[in-house]
Amino acid sequence: MLHRRDAMLRLGQVGLGALTLPTLLQAEVFTVRAAEPASRPLGRAKSCILVYLWGGPPQQDMWDLKPLAPLGIRSAFAPIATVVPGIDVSEALPLFARHTDKTAIIRSLTHDSNNHEPSVYRTLTGRVNNTLVVPRNQRNRNDAPNLGSVISACSPSGPLPAAITIPRPIGHSGVTYSGTHAGWLGARHDPFETAAAADTPEQATHSMDLPPDLASTRLLGRRGLLRVLEDVDRRFDDLSATRSLAACREQALSLLTSSAAKQAFQLDQESPETRDRYGRNEWGECFLMARRLVEAGTRLVTISWMYIKADGKVANVWDNHGGTPGLNPSGFGMLKEPYCIPSLDRGFAALMDDLSQRGLLDDTLVAMFGEFGRTPLINKTDGRDHWGAVQSAVLAGGGIRGGQVYGSSDKDAAYPASNPVSPEDMLATIYWALGVDPARELLDAQGRPSRIIDGEPLTMLF
Repeated sequence: MLHRRDAMLRLGQVGLGALTLPTLLQAEVFTVRAAEPASRPLGRAKSCILVYLWGGPPQQDMWDLKPLAPLGIRSAFAPIATVVPGIDVSEALPLFARHTDKTAIIRSLTHDSNNHEPSVYRTLTGRVNNTLVVPRNQRNRNDAPNLGSVISACSPSGPLPAAITIPRPIGHSGVTYSGTHAGWLGARHDPFETAAAADTPEQATHSMDLPPDLASTRLLGRRGLLRVLEDVDRRFDDLSATRSLAACREQALSLLTSSAAKQAFQLDQESPETRDRYGRNEWGECFLMARRLVEAGTRLVTISWMYIKADGKVANVWDNHGGTPGLNPSGFGMLKEPYCIPSLDRGFAALMDDLSQRGLLDDTLVAMFGEFGRTPLINKTDGRDHWGAVQSAVLAGGGIRGGQVYGSSDKDAAYPASNPVSPEDMLATIYWALGVDPARELLDAQGRPSRIIDGEPLTMLF
């Protein structure tokens, strides 16, 4: 006789990725419920695409050039005019320059860390974690939940996960960074990841493919069997875990059996011309996939920007101390490589064109920033070093009033000169735009309240 435990274990082995039985049971331990939101006007964006430029893009070479700064600080790129009079950007961003009528450039995003790990954690969670080990800080269930996980917890279930990270989470040298998943919110609200962090021993946490010996009809049959067995068990116990596990399992099955969900990931359904516009590379394809995912109903798509070399090692292309090892010895030269600014410029412009033409721009917020900026002083290898004191960020769509610059940096783009913006304010702005009150409280399994974010949304940008 097939017992319920056997059926559960077998269902947990059919390739449901992060929603397999062991993870579902773990997720139940961290069940959360949201308190009622405060009553105040909120944004109306349906989705957000977060372009996370891991490593720290140099503000002086992209969105906040200082052409009057002295040699050794001044960028080798010249500023160029954009479609908005008075707003200049780097000559390395000619396609971006055509879309500043849709963007708000924030030139005063600031915090006090110059290390990757705590800066990634803070800019993705809005929390300060002084216990992180640098450079080995494997994510764990004591971490604060990141942006996507909170959006997941505050969103109704749908055919696609509320939060998806592409092409992979941030990680290298054996670890996946803290701040990239749901932490204490539990695996149920982890962003959907189609691949594991590169250069780590982890396996891909999710899969859209069934094992070759298991057809969708068999999977549905197993679901029916499991429901019968669970109905019997419910006569003996009425646990909240039953309802929670059922909800997670239904989402997993929906992903595996829904043609619409799978189609969102299939870029070959796009025309060759469209794929060419975005760029036939991983970054261009991520921009295009992000557009397809928000069209299909995903609320938060995070693009984690990095480069995987032929040897499988991770190259942090925005961390331009002195170029990419084995590819370009110059920090400034690295910025001009196809895997850096050119691909960003092309992909962002194609995304802006498509969102506008498809009537999606008002409903889709696009946010772009990294964990910190770069030093004003150019180093001996023609690059710039870590600098948390100021960076530039870009917002577009989702109700953003285009053609504006918010905040300013000093004469060397070293410190904010006006309107400093904290990482907490930036995340609060994204939450607000998506209709999630930043002051709302999440309650953990023990009923302990935690405010979503201790920041104030930049509502003046909308």
